[in-house]
Parts: sequence; C-alpha cells; structure tokens
Amino acid sequence: MAAEKTKDDEPGFDERLAALERIVAELEDGGLGLEAAIGRYQEGIGLLKSCHGTLEATRKRVLELTEDGGERPLEGDPDFPDDRRA
Repeated sequence: MAAEKTKDDEPGFDERLAALERIVAELEDGGLGLEAAIGRYQEGIGLLKSCHGTLEATRKRVLELTEDGGERPLEGDPDFPDDRRA
C-alpha cells in the first residue's frame, strides 16, 4: 500500500513521521555539530507541527462522520475524560 500523497505531491503523514523519527535518532546520537543540530531540530519542529495538524484534521473528520456529529470515542480512549463518553 503506497503512502498517502497530497495533490501537490507533498510527503504523506507516514513519510513525515518517519523523517521526524530519523531526525530524533540523529539528534539523540549526538554526532552532529551545533549548526547542523539546530538545522535538524528546526526541520523536526516543522515536521512535528505538520503531523499534529494532520492528526487534528483527521480527528475532526472522524467526528464529522459519526452518526450524530457528537463525540463518541471508543471505550477506554485516553484522549477523552470519562464524563464525555457516550
């Protein structure tokens, strides 16, 4: 199954997440110089924001697709407090 692509042929979520994981590994390794590390960190922050945006948009879309438009998380969903469960 191919990774998702936007109409502008931008990397899909899975590709961006994998790139972010590679950057984190590089930074944790500690082998980069200061300037290179700052550049990779900046790139990672951009990827992180992009991934969060995709996840939020997907969450909103899933909520739109629920039968009544209400928030009905799965049983045990840690993202929702107990009082919001249907």
